Amino acid sequence: MALSLTCKTLLRLSASRRYFFRPCSSVCPEKKGLVLGVYSDDDCEGLELTPAAEKYNQISKGKLVEHIELAGNKVKAGKSFVFWGLDKEFQSVAVVGLGKRSKPRDEIELVSEERESVRVAAAVGCKSLDASGVKNIQVESLGDAEAAAEGSNLSTWKFQEYKSKKDKLPQVSFYCAGDEGGAKWERGVVKATGQNIARRLADTPSNLMTPSIFAQNAQDLAKSVGISVQVRDKSWIENEKMGAFLAVAQGSPEQPPKLVELTYKQSDHDPFVLVGKGVTFDSGGISIKSATSMDQMRADMSGAACVMGTIYALACLKVPVHVKALIPLTENMPSGCAIKPGDVVTARNGKTICIDNTDAEGRLILADALSYSATYKPKWVLDVATLTGAIRVALGGSASGVFSNSNRLYKVLEEAASSSGDRVWRMPLWKYYGKEMTRGAAYDINNVGAGKGGGSCTAAAFLREFAPEKTDWMHVDIAGVMGPNDSTLYLGKGMTGRPTRTLIEFIEAQAKC
Repeated sequence: MALSLTCKTLLRLSASRRYFFRPCSSVCPEKKGLVLGVYSDDDCEGLELTPAAEKYNQISKGKLVEHIELAGNKVKAGKSFVFWGLDKEFQSVAVVGLGKRSKPRDEIELVSEERESVRVAAAVGCKSLDASGVKNIQVESLGDAEAAAEGSNLSTWKFQEYKSKKDKLPQVSFYCAGDEGGAKWERGVVKATGQNIARRLADTPSNLMTPSIFAQNAQDLAKSVGISVQVRDKSWIENEKMGAFLAVAQGSPEQPPKLVELTYKQSDHDPFVLVGKGVTFDSGGISIKSATSMDQMRADMSGAACVMGTIYALACLKVPVHVKALIPLTENMPSGCAIKPGDVVTARNGKTICIDNTDAEGRLILADALSYSATYKPKWVLDVATLTGAIRVALGGSASGVFSNSNRLYKVLEEAASSSGDRVWRMPLWKYYGKEMTRGAAYDINNVGAGKGGGSCTAAAFLREFAPEKTDWMHVDIAGVMGPNDSTLYLGKGMTGRPTRTLIEFIEAQAKC
């Protein structure tokens, strides 16, 4: 419906401004709140209520529209107004702007703006109510119940595992108002939960998320949803002749390496294989990092965390696929046992590697995991890793960088990323970069490129040497989107868990092929 501000309305509401007062949380700690949406054009002329807001306006006997008019009809996209006392059930109502109802796909932006505007609106509404002390919140579909659930549940979660006095987090549920979006809402909740699992794992301090502790977390999560899991120890890794993996792990003898194998099987087809980098703390080894922000390297296992969140969500959603997940876990530390620049080691596939930089360790553990993935005869392999600072230089926090030998597979991932709002961008995997890595006369490959620049590209070229032959493969470099200062409104500060929802949608799309 189109709204217009009238003098009669202003006079009628001038005596009821109590509706605009925001009581503090001590006055109404358990009050119920509601998030409703409105559409508008760029200048907010002629606001249009969503169907759920229309119904609520009838329930409130027109008070919702009256208060929007009094606010000046200026509910811009991604902004909100909180009104109080409109009806007896909901003590507060957050009205959020969704922008234009129809948003044509922008081929340049590579993101579904319609779905993203819903996530942002849901987040803004929930945050506005939470800031007002409202902890029991219902959210309407806002035009896309799945996206609304994602925005709501991602924005109201935060990492506070080790606070002695934890903040009370809002409880969010679906306001159906006759809308049949309940099933989609639940899908969105599961996908957000998967990402929040990844956020929790990645943000946990490294002394409390060692390889052994991560493996136990994996077992607990897998058990809760019926995923089979095997935790391989150091002796198994040695028997597999994973020399590159062991070379990294030898710098931290107090924390032995683990390789976690997870199996989710709801299909008889050959498996899809996910590989997640699990460096639970990366000091850089002998090529030690700067002390500035080194604490963030607790999240150098974000690839592993995303894989865990993804496979957990797939099981909850009962997606009819067969997925294997491989998670090599280790620390990278500068002890007297640590590998040194110039050392040469032999990977599982027999290739020799000269380690020119011990801070390029992620590719070493992934090399052996990728080689091992071939034993499953996979339909495709995808590895996800906080691999290079170079990808952050190239893309900032806007997208994950993707390298692939399959145009078809990349297109599916790009479409999933557009839908999830968590973009990807394809980077080159040319032979040029492979030659940069294989110039050594005395060994097969270096772990860093011979030339300057293109660090994320040469890292991908290194991994390509170990990916299963004649198999579709993608490498997703997530170092730029790891966190902790992400600008995505519905994520806030902390490790992001990106791109968990993209991986979920990507694998769901494969189930339909």
